[in-house]
Formats: sequence, C-alpha cells, structure tokens
Amino acid sequence: VAIKKITLQGLIRKGGLINELMVVKMNRNPNTVNYLESYLVDEQLWLVMEYMDGGTLSDIIKETDMSEIEIGAISRE
Repeated sequence: VAIKKITLQGLIRKGGLINELMVVKMNRNPNTVNYLESYLVDEQLWLVMEYMDGGTLSDIIKETDMSEIEIGAISRE
C-alpha cells in the first residue's frame, strides 16, 4: 500500500476534500489506483491506497516532455 498524508491545518477546501474522498471510495476500477481506507492522525488525514510501482503520475509528468496526443493516449488507457 501507499499512504498519502494531507495536512488539514489551514486547508481551505475541507468540504471539497471530503466530497472527493467519497467519490474515490465509491468508484473502483482495475485500471486505476484504488482507495482502501483513511485515518485521521493528529492534524493529518492519511489516505491508504494501492501501491503504484513506478511512482506517482505527477512525478512522471514533471520529468517527461509529452505531446498532447501522448497525454491523451495515456489518459485513455
């Protein structure tokens, strides 16, 4: 598993975060990293998700120069 830690102190859109969490929790797909559980630890929300070997998509996007067509193909898959 992977744990994403979100600091709640000073977070402006707490309601939006809760809504997003509920959508992720209700939607499962074999082609996406699935949400498993969440915990409130001190001032942090810990999201437990399936582990994605190779890193996060945002890390890949930052390190790779892709054309719009390539991004579209990856998004479709």
